[in-house]
Amino acid sequence: MKIGIFGGSFNPPHIGHLIVIECVRDYFRFDKILFIPSAQPPNKHDSLLAPASCRLEMLRMAVTPNPNYEVSDIEIERKGISYTIDTITALAGLYPRASLSLIIGADNIIEFETWKSPDDILSKAELVVMSRPGFDVHPSKGKFMRTAQYINVPMIGISGTDIRRRIKLGHSIHYLVLSPVEEYIIRKRLYKD
Repeated sequence: MKIGIFGGSFNPPHIGHLIVIECVRDYFRFDKILFIPSAQPPNKHDSLLAPASCRLEMLRMAVTPNPNYEVSDIEIERKGISYTIDTITALAGLYPRASLSLIIGADNIIEFETWKSPDDILSKAELVVMSRPGFDVHPSKGKFMRTAQYINVPMIGISGTDIRRRIKLGHSIHYLVLSPVEEYIIRKRLYKD
């Protein structure tokens, strides 16, 4: 079984996440994509980070229609800072016969060598790098860039930052997130302050 691992804050999960990850799933023929919301991202300090339980619930709403997608609460249950090596190690134990691939954006491969235990991550999982607007990655520039597999995905101009800004200003987020996610954000009054 080929499993793609797609982590992040998902603050909130939006259409852009779904479009690019479906391109990755289809191209690499992953049997399953595991979406993993972080409890506390080590490199993000956003005052508008919704509670982990809310981000988990929104993500479940966003991926439920696709039978190839699954949400894992492994990082939220572990609590504390979400280091990728801890997650990959746990998943390798849960799926001992699976081929694991960590899916990241081009912005992340540039700083991958600064992550906790990058060599250990790559001993347990392949690295798949998605194109990102404004990030030109050259595989010849470092050992981690050379070991990765690359895919050009659609350049979707949707970001969680913009969605949160729009909510704060009272603007519509219709079509930027799935309807159940939008309704949940409104009901829970997320990202208002």
